[in-house]
Amino acid sequence: MHLVINEIGEIQALTLTKGNVDDRKPLPTLTKRLTGLLFGDKGYIKKELFEKLFDRGLKLVTKVKKGMKNALISLKEKILLRKRSIIETVFDSLKNKFEIEHTRHRSPTNFLIHVFSVLISYSMQSKKPSISMPFFIG
Repeated sequence: MHLVINEIGEIQALTLTKGNVDDRKPLPTLTKRLTGLLFGDKGYIKKELFEKLFDRGLKLVTKVKKGMKNALISLKEKILLRKRSIIETVFDSLKNKFEIEHTRHRSPTNFLIHVFSVLISYSMQSKKPSISMPFFIG
């Protein structure tokens, strides 16, 4: 499962893929309607992907791998990059609180119903993981 969330923990886009699919492959489709900043882990580093997203108005911000040249990022981006763990918190919530990893489905239909019901339950909860950004307003 690949998710894109915003700063207040709302799911903006998602896709389901097989486990052996490269994380970067569904990213252009997932972010088709998004602009601004997109934070990801080191697995999303690829020059062609960065350029493709940047041309659409979406800046991919990641940590730098060892041996890579340092990319120039603003102080705001550097601070927000440290808050990237919000996505891990969302996945932890989906796994532990909503039990999305339940694996004893007897049909693909039941699997999809379970996934959608978990995502709806997550979306309806009033308190989602979020990033506090009072110093960035304006």
